[in-house]
Amino acid sequence: MPLEAGLLEILACPACHAPLKEAESELICTGQDCGLAYPVRDGIPVLLVDEARHPA
Repeated sequence: MPLEAGLLEILACPACHAPLKEAESELICTGQDCGLAYPVRDGIPVLLVDEARHPA
């Protein structure tokens, strides 16, 4: 389910403050050294570093 219009523009990675991009059921950090992927559950982004998936 896509996020509400405009929401993605104001969200940022809690770890490095870089913008996020939407992919499937995750929000992925665009920061070069970060790359954490945050889950979206029931249309709500879970922006907790402890819940994030680390890049492979």
